[in-house]
Amino acid sequence: MSNFKRYDKYKDSGIEWIGEIPEEWEVIPLKRIFKIINGGTPNSSEESYWNGEIVWITPNDLSELTEIYIRDSERKITEDGINNCSAKIVPKDSIIISTRAPIGYIAIAGVNLCTNQGCKSLIPVSEINSKFFYYFILSINFYLNVLGQGTTFMELSNSNLSMVELLKPPIDEQISIANFLDQKTAEIDDLITDKEKLIELLQEKRQAVITEAVTKGLNPNVKMKDSGIEWIGEIPEGWEIKKLKTIGRLYSGNGFKEDMQGRTEGDYPFYKVSDINGEGKFATISSNYVNKADVKNNKWNIIPENSILFPKIGEALKKNHRKINICKCLIDNNMAALKADESLINFNYLYYLFCCINAEWFVNPGAVPSINNNNLKNSNIILPSKNEQISIANFLDQKTAEIDSLVSEIQEQIQKLKEYRQALIFEAVTGKIDVRDYAAVS
Repeated sequence: MSNFKRYDKYKDSGIEWIGEIPEEWEVIPLKRIFKIINGGTPNSSEESYWNGEIVWITPNDLSELTEIYIRDSERKITEDGINNCSAKIVPKDSIIISTRAPIGYIAIAGVNLCTNQGCKSLIPVSEINSKFFYYFILSINFYLNVLGQGTTFMELSNSNLSMVELLKPPIDEQISIANFLDQKTAEIDDLITDKEKLIELLQEKRQAVITEAVTKGLNPNVKMKDSGIEWIGEIPEGWEIKKLKTIGRLYSGNGFKEDMQGRTEGDYPFYKVSDINGEGKFATISSNYVNKADVKNNKWNIIPENSILFPKIGEALKKNHRKINICKCLIDNNMAALKADESLINFNYLYYLFCCINAEWFVNPGAVPSINNNNLKNSNIILPSKNEQISIANFLDQKTAEIDSLVSEIQEQIQKLKEYRQALIFEAVTGKIDVRDYAAVS
């Protein structure tokens, strides 16, 4: 933070991880600055307690917040609801913290509201700037989590929270620091947003390159014909239309016993949906392994190497994640696999073709979406010659790698911006930099 000056005089804060603070600043336990108010939940079966007009904040509401102030909630309660539970109305400008599952989400109340028991409200008992203390508490999230206790889930108790030591500059400095951080974090957030939009554009370009190559080929001058498949349109004249069931075998997953999960070594990786999230073409990391004896005893299906792994049920279908397994493996019953008949189709080409197929086209109707295997097996796919398949796959390997490299670079930049944002907040709220003049002229 060499761009910013320091205060003239410092003193030891007495807090090891904070170190020195400006001479005029105070170190004060939280309970001397705020009154802690617990939340509560009305009886869920009593209809008269719900769908009212009182904002009722939960940790989930805080987790989805993208700004400092919180003014609304997913669910609201009635006057009867709040009168029949331990929740209390807290005034606007109170600080709301999630203190259970998880600890550390934070916001400032933009309206009078209440919370459930997963949150605590901090009501100022003296003249302070809520934004300054919002930023300070945000900067010590790691410390709040250290103070959490519990076996089933971690929870930050009133007694532990009340003794958290806060730094209290003079009120005019609180305001200056808060204004400075409002401006600087907004600038950083704008940069992050721009980079996230760039990633979205690159990912759209990546998909467009894949779709163009696997449906039109690499020769722009080739004669075209109507494929008869709506989402594909015209295809090169020499390409064939085949049913998916004729070019590969579809495998179902296996029920995976809970007491067998968590093994880090074994003969085969056992993939779950979470293992095929993220970037990359190949499934390389598994959180579970099983042995040959497990496979035999449970009569599990072994998925051959170079199969296409994909989700077949639930919300994961919407993400259209695909991976190629590089070795024999097993998959759980929320997944399926497609093994190419490599005499007809190259598995790399099939992977890219499958990246263009939306899983939601083949789902059964119902509350929980799931792939209809018959619909999938009888879907039409396009089949170039084997040599052309290989050329297309090689081309896409190169092009997607270039795009993926750019995406990785931008993701690293975003991470560095987030780290800088957090460091800037900490430096400002602990007085390591003097932003009074900067804030005054900004």
